[in-house]
Amino acid sequence: MSTPRRRLDPEQRREQLLDIGARLFGERPYEEVLIEEVAELAAVSRGLMYHYFPNKRDFFAAIVQRSAEQLLAATEIDPDLPMAEQISSGLDAFIGHTVKNQYGVLAINRGALSGDPAIQKVVDWEQGILRDRILDALGVSGHSHDVASAAVLGWLGFTRAVCTDWVENQAMSREELRDLCVRALVGALGSATRLDELPH
Repeated sequence: MSTPRRRLDPEQRREQLLDIGARLFGERPYEEVLIEEVAELAAVSRGLMYHYFPNKRDFFAAIVQRSAEQLLAATEIDPDLPMAEQISSGLDAFIGHTVKNQYGVLAINRGALSGDPAIQKVVDWEQGILRDRILDALGVSGHSHDVASAAVLGWLGFTRAVCTDWVENQAMSREELRDLCVRALVGALGSATRLDELPH
């Protein structure tokens, strides 16, 4: 049974649809989420749903964009903290976000949408900001900055991959996963500035 329709302004309605979509895509695989179900839960017509999002792919891309913005907000940490605490805190937030959005994460990284240009654009944007944050915290410059930039970008890809695998298989504890990612960053950065502050 559909819920009674509430009158919302366009931005509120869009946010409502994204909230519902994020919950559904977080609970089940992409293929099992129907636009008709989203419209019914929001108590709107399918026509209005398609007014905001022309198709399911665009709807999912908008959810991914908002999810990336939420991740960046969740992983924003205090630059006055020791480097080790910054990295550990950021990883805890990243892992928590992955758990909360596990089906969406799987769709982005392993599902039919893993090669979608619109989705990949959001992923690249998100990882670029995360990389810049880590580089700022490291305080490297010149050639060391270029080397560290490549290393951190590679590490972000590694972290995304192992976190995606972890939500599927749970082969280790959450703490072991975080420590694995920290050790991988230590290895990737080598002799980068302030690396000695990271736990080995």
